[in-house]
Amino acid sequence: MENRKNFFHLHLISDSTGETLISAGRAASAQFKLHNPVEHVYPLIRNRKQLLPVLEAIDKEPGIVLYTVVDQELAALVKERCEEIEVPSVNVLEPVMTTFQAYLGAPSRRRVGAQHRMNADYFARIEALNFTMDHDDGQAPDGYDEADLVLIGISRTSKTPTSIYLANRGIKTANVPIVNGVALPESLLRATKPLIVCLIATSDRISQVRENRILGTTSDFNNGHYTDRATIAEELKYARSLCARHNWPIIDVTRRSIEETAAAIVALRPKLR
Repeated sequence: MENRKNFFHLHLISDSTGETLISAGRAASAQFKLHNPVEHVYPLIRNRKQLLPVLEAIDKEPGIVLYTVVDQELAALVKERCEEIEVPSVNVLEPVMTTFQAYLGAPSRRRVGAQHRMNADYFARIEALNFTMDHDDGQAPDGYDEADLVLIGISRTSKTPTSIYLANRGIKTANVPIVNGVALPESLLRATKPLIVCLIATSDRISQVRENRILGTTSDFNNGHYTDRATIAEELKYARSLCARHNWPIIDVTRRSIEETAAAIVALRPKLR
């Protein structure tokens, strides 16, 4: 039991692509070998309407909150809400900007995404991110044939963070949950454009992540089947059978980082390189 890693929620809120936060969060997390982050990445958060659901998600799954939000009103809202629900939060860029301002004797222009050059690649990444957020967790199934990639898998196989990581590289990625005994959307089965890849992990790994997932759920949530290893094994068996039937590749993410998973996916289809 001493070697068992603990999991914690890491919420990353950005008004741009989130790359700065992802790098900072992972660099810090790497220093704590016995604790693994469950990443929740929220890119392109630029107004109150977009921010409020994010704050609700943090309330349901409390953990560490890192944010890079240039708008001071939104940044203050994040800070105040985190203080109310007693979760730690850090405005990652603010100490750096304060140092620059003090040394240079000039205020920051506070431009959102100022670190990005406005070129074709940048706009492709923004388009991919918007597409990926709109098609997360089985949403907007009619758009699957517009995707470059569709990730499928049972709950807690890192579909969403992998999708966002790939979208940050301009790959329009949708993800669809596999539920035991439930047929996949017909629109996915008819899609001819996207590469469809299934993500799996060991029953033990998924059970551990799901146990951490339920920490922030309501008291009436029934977690018996959700974390049961035998039930998870059946879910994985069903996922494998779907892939065998449709000749879809499978990637085991048990010992892979998000970056390693993404690299393995890109290697499956040269046009995604």
